[in-house]
Amino acid sequence: MTQDKNYHEADKPLHLWREGDMILNFGLKRIINPLTPLMKEWMEAPYPNFNEAEQYLFDHAFQKAEASLVGWSEEDLKMKLISPVLDLGYLLEDSQGIVSLFDKLISSEVDNIPLSVRTDFMIATGVLDAFRKPFFHFQEYKPQKNPSGDSMAQLLMAFLIAQQINQDKQPLYGAEIIRKTWTFVVMEGREYCVSKAFVSTDRDDLLSIIGILRKFRELLFSRFLKD
Repeated sequence: MTQDKNYHEADKPLHLWREGDMILNFGLKRIINPLTPLMKEWMEAPYPNFNEAEQYLFDHAFQKAEASLVGWSEEDLKMKLISPVLDLGYLLEDSQGIVSLFDKLISSEVDNIPLSVRTDFMIATGVLDAFRKPFFHFQEYKPQKNPSGDSMAQLLMAFLIAQQINQDKQPLYGAEIIRKTWTFVVMEGREYCVSKAFVSTDRDDLLSIIGILRKFRELLFSRFLKD
């Protein structure tokens, strides 16, 4: 798909852009089936093996989500489920030059279009609250703050900005979270592959989500940071 140079509307606020706007403006290609080799590898992550403390944290978070997630606010969802899941996925461990950052504003110019997005969560090289090279983003749909927002469009913006910052050809990983549903995304160049949806109130799916997050951390250190 080629970029339509006449599509961009300069006066349209970025927070109103939809996934289709991103595809048309930047010549992106969406892949669902068959999965790309990198996505297939990522989705083959095994269930996690928990120690006693981790098993307690998992059971507690799952039981609360199963019983009450439908009534949670966005902040409830972050604190009661997303944070424990990231912890169990080993994505909150800042070590070896890697930092995890919440609510970080990133920006760059891509194809002569200035982009900026507040990424809900990011894994990057860096120190304290400063980052250099992003590898992973997730965006959560926040209907209370932006009813017309599109979390997939925001995730794609974060990926394109990261490509400009990183200036390399390494893939980028991430997730879109809409209430109880998690969807994983791998972006290579201008192509992005979208996984099936995982439902966090399903016990097996929640185990898969945590296994997939752990697999990303394994790939990060074994492949992308090995130099």
